[in-house]
Amino acid sequence: MAKILLKGSERSVIPGARVIAPANPAERLEVSVLVRRRGAAAMQGRVTALAAGKRAAHLSREEFAREHGAEASDLARVRAFAESHGLAVLQEHAARRTVILSGTVAQFSAALGVQLHQMSHANGTYRGRTGGIYLPAEWDGVVEAILGLDNRPQARPHFRTRSPLGNIHRVRATAPVSYSPPQVAALYGYPGGSGAGQCVGLIELGGGFRPADLSTYFQGLDLAAPTVTAVSVDHATNSPTGDAEGPDGEVMLDIEVVGAIAPAARIAVYFAPNTDAGFLDAITTAIHDTTHAPSVLSISWGGAESSWTPQAMTAMDDAFQAAATMGITVCIASGDNGSSDGVSDGADHVDFPASSPFALACGGTSLLAAQGRISRETVWNDGAKGGASGGGVSSFFATPTWQSNLSALTSAGKSVPLAMRGVPDVAGDADPDTGYTVRVDGTDTVIGGTSAVAPLWAALIARINSSQGKAAGYINPLLYQNAKDLRDITSGNNGDFAAQAGWDACTGLGSPNGGLLAGLL
Repeated sequence: MAKILLKGSERSVIPGARVIAPANPAERLEVSVLVRRRGAAAMQGRVTALAAGKRAAHLSREEFAREHGAEASDLARVRAFAESHGLAVLQEHAARRTVILSGTVAQFSAALGVQLHQMSHANGTYRGRTGGIYLPAEWDGVVEAILGLDNRPQARPHFRTRSPLGNIHRVRATAPVSYSPPQVAALYGYPGGSGAGQCVGLIELGGGFRPADLSTYFQGLDLAAPTVTAVSVDHATNSPTGDAEGPDGEVMLDIEVVGAIAPAARIAVYFAPNTDAGFLDAITTAIHDTTHAPSVLSISWGGAESSWTPQAMTAMDDAFQAAATMGITVCIASGDNGSSDGVSDGADHVDFPASSPFALACGGTSLLAAQGRISRETVWNDGAKGGASGGGVSSFFATPTWQSNLSALTSAGKSVPLAMRGVPDVAGDADPDTGYTVRVDGTDTVIGGTSAVAPLWAALIARINSSQGKAAGYINPLLYQNAKDLRDITSGNNGDFAAQAGWDACTGLGSPNGGLLAGLL
């Protein structure tokens, strides 16, 4: 049977990793197969109009499934292929265009022309592959992505805990301070409201929450604890580790920021494995969830674009396009490692999925206040060891229409016109030394990082959606057309990029001016 290369499926090893042995041929795994959508031309028309800033009626989830879900014939092709190779069909979801197959390493290797190995690297081991995935020729144009063969950790959480003595990597003119999430919202002039009638979806790739911690935390804020529901994706569950420095810190930060600022909003936490398949499955599950129906998603996990396959980035960006047509706002942390995004090759990198043009990429600031007002706000940059706002220029996504004619200012003072998508779009308090008071695994602590900024913006959108009685949806074009409605950050740098008047590759258009944004949206 003739086979073709699945475009964009090529994998390389994690830098420094080595092969230990061939993967156990009897090991069972699950693989997500993404097929093309129905009505692709109409979908492209909707997306193009949204990107141009045209406001249009949002599709309901049910309408989207009917108009742009998978064709039954394409799903049938995947089922037939699976049966011919002894693979089991575990799930089939037309709206998500996803079929999840189960089988052994030997079966998938034979079916898809791959070689899987057990790999060792600095942080552990993973089942990995190199090169591409090969499909039957008749699948050309039908299957868009196959994820899950490789189970390397795909993303990292973007939060930073404060040192007990404050950040020792830089000299500060003032002592470290901290704020509760409602205090941060008040400083940014958030409009009144509770988020009633809204659901905020949180994507989590590990860790968990304890209801007792949430009860104690919200009692301390004199607020009722929000309604929080854990949703299992690909067998992952709410599983607290007991390590406040681990993924529990991310989960609790996200819940506590959203719950404290939009206390009447329901919170759905989608737990998934930290793999490319798990990450995508969590996002598509949330977007197409007709039970909880989140109107806003907050994502505080990611990795440098260079660590992703093109098929995975394209599939996730496509999911965010679907979210835009359904009026779902997607807020994503831009990363905590400045202009390098933690890559040690000496080049500039941006974090994905924040770099998707259909994400609201959220960068970080350092925020000081006096008498209940902001006294100073600059780019968050604690130096190489302390963290800095992620930002720069994508190497994968083209410049969106709403970023045309913009330039990034380098720290050397050179203005460089954007040749590709610029990151971030907006910002908010992220410095651990001006961080958020939270409770994690029974301990009260202070956390920062751009992980806090995504739920900060998500809670603002939930408040606005609630008060307006409709979803704001994809707001990037509108924000860029009305940059004056944000607080411009003009001081500081994130390594190779510097702040400037207007958009910059450190803090985007700036931090929230809640009252003006409420009127705008």
